[in-house]
Amino acid sequence: MELKTRILRLMDLEFLAKGTSVIIIGNPGTGKTFLARILGWRACQANQRVLFTTAMDMLNHLLASQVDHSLVRKLRVYTEPTLLIVDELGYLSLDQQTSNLLYQVISTRHGEKRSTIITTNTAFSDWGNILYNTTIATAIADRLVENSEVFLLGGDSLRKPSRNQNQNPPAE
Repeated sequence: MELKTRILRLMDLEFLAKGTSVIIIGNPGTGKTFLARILGWRACQANQRVLFTTAMDMLNHLLASQVDHSLVRKLRVYTEPTLLIVDELGYLSLDQQTSNLLYQVISTRHGEKRSTIITTNTAFSDWGNILYNTTIATAIADRLVENSEVFLLGGDSLRKPSRNQNQNPPAE
């Protein structure tokens, strides 16, 4: 099925009812975050609980909650919404502690059949390089992929001006 058709099909939000996750993989500037936000906005319109966060922001909050002994409560913030959008997984490598926290969030959401959208610039085959080790990377990827839609966004960054675009328009 064509990429555009697959993306438009997500707008009916059936993936939320099925607990399907969406993994969006692509180079920087290819529209991953934009697509994730549109899906989140659409879910909000349908009165669904949605949380958008970056991977590092979520993990930093979870790390901080370990210090004040509020981890169980803070985990609920990320596991209870109907849709959790985790942006920018893979931009920074994770240590063992943060990889374990990510696993807890993904594993809980998977078990409760709650949808998660992950945006990443890293192919699954390289997740062992960004997560603490290949064992935890495989466990996380396995739970995400079991019931998911994977989108590979290619092409050049949409943030770059095209070559045909005149960057210095003539003065009038």
